Amino acid sequence: MKKIIFIITMVVNMHGLIKIGHRGACGYEPENTLKSFSKAIELKVDMIEFDVMQCASGEIVVIHDDKVDRTTNGYGLVSNLTLQALKKLDAGNGENIPTLYEVLDLVNKRCKVNIELKGLGVAQKVNLIIEGYIKKGWSYDDFLVSSFEFNEIREFKKYNNIIKTELLFWEPADYIKIAQEYNCNFIGLDKSLVNKKLIKEAHEQNIKVLVYTVNDFKDIEFLKNLGVDGIFSNYPDRLL
Repeated sequence: MKKIIFIITMVVNMHGLIKIGHRGACGYEPENTLKSFSKAIELKVDMIEFDVMQCASGEIVVIHDDKVDRTTNGYGLVSNLTLQALKKLDAGNGENIPTLYEVLDLVNKRCKVNIELKGLGVAQKVNLIIEGYIKKGWSYDDFLVSSFEFNEIREFKKYNNIIKTELLFWEPADYIKIAQEYNCNFIGLDKSLVNKKLIKEAHEQNIKVLVYTVNDFKDIEFLKNLGVDGIFSNYPDRLL
């Protein structure tokens, strides 16, 4: 009987995995573009993850780096370029840099969104945009807000303490204690930082563990068996 219960539990855990498209489905399409997000939705993700920052004219745009050099045919800091200038750049395959509004309109509640706050000073504007979509019929549960910048998470919580938040880590730390200090529901870790003991301790404190960025099939299976709650992948169909 114990073996049967264990097997059933494992099956439930497997099916409960949150499948997250990293910057959309950036293994197939240019990262953080509408084409990449459309591909991720086509591949049946539970959530898409993308990065936001503020450009020179004040809009919140979706791009990972503080410079446009790597992901477009342009150069310079995002913070020094207006939206009009950014829209003239090719972000790959003829795609351009989208605004947060454009991404949310595209998603249209077909999956959840994980908005990573990049840089400083974007928390309030992002919250205002989210609240606008709540009024359009979205749920607070449709959003997860994350950042490596812990103070941005603290700032975001000043404006919105309903939406779930995630602290991101790239090096060893007292993850659970820090997450509790910031009243966060999720921690996001590099796969090298995860082990069964950590996951057990996090779950005991009602904190979910998400792991980035995992593309290898063996790594995916290993993490599933560890019991992680979600995995970010450039190839989200590999998470099925």
